[in-house]
Amino acid sequence: MTEARRPAKKAPMREVLAEAAFQLFLERGFEQTTVDDIVARAGVGRRSFFRYFPSKEDAVFPDHERCLADMTGFLADAGDAEPVQAVSDAARLVLRMYAANPEFSVQRYRLTREVPGLRTYELSVVRRYEQTLAGYLRDRYGEADDGALRAEVIAASVVAAHNNGLRTWLRSGGEGDPEAAVDHALGMVRRVWGSGPGAGAGTRGAAVPAGDGDVVVMVAAKGAPMWRVVQQIEAAIGQD
Repeated sequence: MTEARRPAKKAPMREVLAEAAFQLFLERGFEQTTVDDIVARAGVGRRSFFRYFPSKEDAVFPDHERCLADMTGFLADAGDAEPVQAVSDAARLVLRMYAANPEFSVQRYRLTREVPGLRTYELSVVRRYEQTLAGYLRDRYGEADDGALRAEVIAASVVAAHNNGLRTWLRSGGEGDPEAAVDHALGMVRRVWGSGPGAGAGTRGAAVPAGDGDVVVMVAAKGAPMWRVVQQIEAAIGQD
């Protein structure tokens, strides 16, 4: 007797909808694609779409909610790990999410660059990652002098450094090792803010070797608005 063939396992509806949406965005353009177009391509009703995604923008970033949950869980289990090392390792979860599907990640990056609304949405997602890291750091630094400020600045530094390495890889079309660029950028943050050997332990105005003889100097005046601190960090490491 021949063994009965098992039916192919169906992809989860969330993935089906996200794939249908992204295909249409690439074919027709984001603005020209409606929710009705997406559900027609997926073969489901409108209710199914809104059960999983509040908007078209959410369908472009279907994996971030899971990654945010993974990051929260990772930090909850970090225990007594060195704080800057812990948030750096947590940021790498985002990198691995992107690296797991390079073709999709590169296409999404290009689409996001072309659609201002998606760029704005992406920034809101990045801010949620930053808030998650900052919340962990505030708990770790407690009532220490400038603990809350240090948490916000370090979280912003980690996110800016991570995104610089990630976007370098995405701009290359997903070629090469994405972890190398991110590790280099996060190493810079740890040398300034970490408490391990060779770290600057948050020294104001610390100079950090950036490779090939370059030096990046970060100076953050006490009381400076957070948007200005982040702007200085991004400008220093060349984030677009």
